[in-house]
Amino acid sequence: MIEFLKRLLRTPQGAIGLFVVVLVLLIVIFGPMLAPNDPEKMAPLARYKAPSLTYLLGTDQYGRDIFSRLLIGARATVVMAVLATIIGTLVGALIGTTSAFLGGRADEFIMRTVDAVMSIPSLLFALLVVNLLGSSTVNALVAVAIAFAPGMARITRSVALSVRKQDYVNAAMARGESSAFIIRREMLPNVVAPIIVEMTIRISFAIMLFATLSFLGLGAQPPAAEWGLMVSEARRYMHLSAGILIWPSVAIAIASIGFNLLGDGLRDALNPRT
Repeated sequence: MIEFLKRLLRTPQGAIGLFVVVLVLLIVIFGPMLAPNDPEKMAPLARYKAPSLTYLLGTDQYGRDIFSRLLIGARATVVMAVLATIIGTLVGALIGTTSAFLGGRADEFIMRTVDAVMSIPSLLFALLVVNLLGSSTVNALVAVAIAFAPGMARITRSVALSVRKQDYVNAAMARGESSAFIIRREMLPNVVAPIIVEMTIRISFAIMLFATLSFLGLGAQPPAAEWGLMVSEARRYMHLSAGILIWPSVAIAIASIGFNLLGDGLRDALNPRT
């Protein structure tokens, strides 16, 4: 583990990405305790306040503390993005590994179906799912997970095809183990490394996708302190105070860039050639 961390920190993208992701996760965990003000408390007389000791990043159109809302909103944005990515990754990994193990016509049918779904852009596919299920945070999570599953299935299958030819898989088949056992115990654990790298990178896209759905009114609903929703609400008042639009946008960008850099660092650290 120590050697792995050394390899990860050896690259600039790995070190910066790890620092940003750890900072974001600390905000997710301790954000509600660190918030100096009630994020839902409205103060009509304190609207559009500039940054000060009382309001570190100013106030929004309702007089709510922007800094406190950003700290609280980290959970609504980052946690949901991570959960959606994990669910989509697990489903995609299971589909891809199963397809590689079965081979033949079953593999052809599964992959052609996956290719058909992948032809639909992730955002458009997520919009279709949310419109079908209804606008809510949970439905947005399901939509993002479903949108990510086909891509993860394709990536997992490409790795699992080489694992399928290994001796330990053939030995398990010779022992008479069931297909479910071989897929779950012999193949899935050996395709974890590239899946982790891809999952970390996809979290950054999930954050932006969640923010986009909330921006369009299909994700988190008012008065939730979600970063994408904060941007959506602020766009009508940005001429009165640019900060109410800038700060949640910067938070989305930093979190997305952090997970993306961490994914690049993990790819280099887990590369067998290095």
